[in-house]
Amino acid sequence: MQYTSHYQSPLGNILLAADDTGLTGLWFEGQKYFARCLDREHEEKEISLFKDVKKWLDIYFSGKEPGFPVPLHFMGTDFQKEVWKILCSIPYGRTVTYGEIAKQIAAGRGIPSMSAQAVGGAVGHNEISIIVPCHRVVGTNGSLTGYAGGIDRKRKLLKMEQTGR
Repeated sequence: MQYTSHYQSPLGNILLAADDTGLTGLWFEGQKYFARCLDREHEEKEISLFKDVKKWLDIYFSGKEPGFPVPLHFMGTDFQKEVWKILCSIPYGRTVTYGEIAKQIAAGRGIPSMSAQAVGGAVGHNEISIIVPCHRVVGTNGSLTGYAGGIDRKRKLLKMEQTGR
């Protein structure tokens, strides 16, 4: 069973989803792929995990690194999960390129190369925005490419992390 709750952020309303394993979704209302992995039958209920997620978001939106993990439950292909785990390792206030992630995956698999476009597809389908920081992935020249929540939000998230507000 999945549960949902809402959070009002400075960048817009957010829908949270979770199951008994962990957080399954965090979407800005109206974003691309909104609630794509949400079960048709779900219940709006304030489970204890949502209290922790909202505390994490409160700290994050105050301009600080939360400093504690929340349980996550990735729902996707093995490749997507591999990319999303790498996203979780990107330090607060830093960025990496799609190509750097592709090189990391290729090295881990012992293959000569991996498609940065394939990585981009997985990054773009991340269901747990902000906590799984897909906004920290940029184009080769540092350009702000793609973000399901919108480029303007991506810009604001990165600026907040770099300035502490």
